[in-house]
Amino acid sequence: MGGMRTPRRLAAAFVLTAALSATGCVPNGSAPGGAVSDSPTSAASGDASQARADLDALTVAAPRSMAGYSRDRFPHWTQQGNGCDTREYVLKRDGTSVTTSTSCHATGGKWLSPYDHKTVTDAAKLDIDHVVPLANAWRSGANAWTDDKRSQFANDLTRPQLVAVSLTTNRAKGDQDPSQWKPPYQGYWCQYAENWITVKRYWQLTVTTAEKQALVDMLGTCQ
Repeated sequence: MGGMRTPRRLAAAFVLTAALSATGCVPNGSAPGGAVSDSPTSAASGDASQARADLDALTVAAPRSMAGYSRDRFPHWTQQGNGCDTREYVLKRDGTSVTTSTSCHATGGKWLSPYDHKTVTDAAKLDIDHVVPLANAWRSGANAWTDDKRSQFANDLTRPQLVAVSLTTNRAKGDQDPSQWKPPYQGYWCQYAENWITVKRYWQLTVTTAEKQALVDMLGTCQ
């Protein structure tokens, strides 16, 4: 609807972008200042069987202590070029007909929030969600990382880790894993599970038993 892409087209677009990035044709996080981007809201393999295999490869473990945790240990939003930080870049990437000020702030556009499948036309009513929340990452292995590595995780534009969503759904999610919170729009459950697994697999983060079962259940909704 409204210029948004189907999950299959999302996956194809993500693969193309990743390939271009690997050849240096698309700088990481780059976008011309003020330009409109029709890139996908999120991207995953689109292959539920691969997602299940990746999920099985994850280490199941109890959550680690939150001692020492602070969002400041995950420095974000970093600059992505052309005066845009990560948040501003994602807003332009995920929206349709996005206009920006000379300082890269979104001044207009339209976004489809995938978690609740609602259209948003005011960027101030959007959050950039970390699909795997920072606190969850801390509990599943990031507590042992350096702050530099945590910053890379918090600003990861290569994996499907960052997505523009409505404020209400992001605040409701908090730092909960899929056993505790799922997007209210069930049509996104398959994509959400694939995205979560992709991120945890790449960053070698652990999952809890309940989290893994919830992800299995969500992958069961894939067509």
